[in-house]
Amino acid sequence: MYETLRNILVDTLKVAPEQITPDATKDDLDLDSLAFVELSMVLGKEHGLHISDDELFDMETVGDIVALMEERAGTGR
Repeated sequence: MYETLRNILVDTLKVAPEQITPDATKDDLDLDSLAFVELSMVLGKEHGLHISDDELFDMETVGDIVALMEERAGTGR
């Protein structure tokens, strides 16, 4: 899931790859609320993961988002 999120952040939201780490926050990546709306839409349409933009916005780090994605996909640990 980390690679999936990383690819979306780079390809869709134009985040520089070197900025993306599991500990990176939305502030580190310069993501605003509109970016989370777009991320929510891409996750739902392209990956079948239904996570609201509000849920994504409330996550602290990239790692937190990955954990939520894994939970929703049923692959959580």
